[in-house]
Amino acid sequence: MRFSIALIALLTVGAASAKDPPQLQAQQYGEPRASRVRTLAVVLHGDADASVAPAYRFAEATAKAMPGSSAIALLRPGYADAAGKRSPGERGLANGDGYTRARVGEVARSLIALRKRYRRANLILIGDGGGAALAANLVGIYPTLADGIVLLSCPCALPEWRRAMAKRLPGQGYEQPVTSLDPLQTIGGVPPSIRAALLVGADDQTTLPRYSRTYAEALALRGVAVDFRILPGRNGSLLSEAEVTEAIKRLAASLPAKRK
Repeated sequence: MRFSIALIALLTVGAASAKDPPQLQAQQYGEPRASRVRTLAVVLHGDADASVAPAYRFAEATAKAMPGSSAIALLRPGYADAAGKRSPGERGLANGDGYTRARVGEVARSLIALRKRYRRANLILIGDGGGAALAANLVGIYPTLADGIVLLSCPCALPEWRRAMAKRLPGQGYEQPVTSLDPLQTIGGVPPSIRAALLVGADDQTTLPRYSRTYAEALALRGVAVDFRILPGRNGSLLSEAEVTEAIKRLAASLPAKRK
């Protein structure tokens, strides 16, 4: 089942105050009744416009793979989808500048609203590419908003990744200074109780496996249970890979049930 939503309309009880900041647009799939949802998967797409539609398809497939769950694909700040829905905020230039404290905060507001609505559900935050860097920073700054994270093809060592991209794609803005947060700098706030999975393609030449490995090792040093996998022969987005769905199901099964 598919629902097109603006989170402010779905999640606010009563009329919204004029002072309330606008919430991100989203697409929801799966169980619509919040009281019956035990696993809530929230998906953050990558930096490219073309990454939005695959994130929707992935959210739909994830909800179908886990009966009784709901999956919500958030439109990141400033992005629009093919149906014309647009989230508020500035999207940036997609050169590694999309993971600022302000943009993390905009996503956090939506997660706070989801936490309030889905009180009985474990929330698993799933990020693809740049969405993974955003998700990693989010759990470092807001440690109570997710019970688990799944990071796919994450540029989690941000300065190193941007230097590599500046060499690979000169003139695309990667050499310009940005105020994005580096997940390795915010990792100190990640709670040891969170469960994590990181997956990356062995042949991925954009987000090389070493960026995910470095972050996975740093999580493990904090006592976080990490499922880290390098998928042979894969290059690019992993959203359509069966291994990703299986990793999410394993992570969901490992989380203790919420008290009623």
